[in-house]
Amino acid sequence: VQLQACGGGLVQAGDSLRLSCAASGRTFSSWVLGWFRQAPGKEREFVASISWSGGVTLSADSVKGRFTISRDYAKNTMYLQMNNLKPEDTAVYYCAARREARFDYWGQGTLVTVSS
Repeated sequence: VQLQACGGGLVQAGDSLRLSCAASGRTFSSWVLGWFRQAPGKEREFVASISWSGGVTLSADSVKGRFTISRDYAKNTMYLQMNNLKPEDTAVYYCAARREARFDYWGQGTLVTVSS
């Protein structure tokens, strides 16, 4: 399983960004893919997840109403649309995948920096 995340950058508070995660190496029909983030000096935290086949989503309370996770089944790509970004959203964002209970596969991170 290979996961390739991109789309990070430097934006101002209130701006939007869309992260992408290209998944390859197998079919993901029974898998769950997700986004996590790690801010400087903090633990990695869950952001959102989506079941690949059914499209069922979960989001952290801190991003509900601002971030939307989605996937393009045909392109094997997952997205994280981030709107109304806040300085506290500054972090390295990682995409990850799991078939069982734990996220075992991780992509490299993409840095999102939100200036105030």
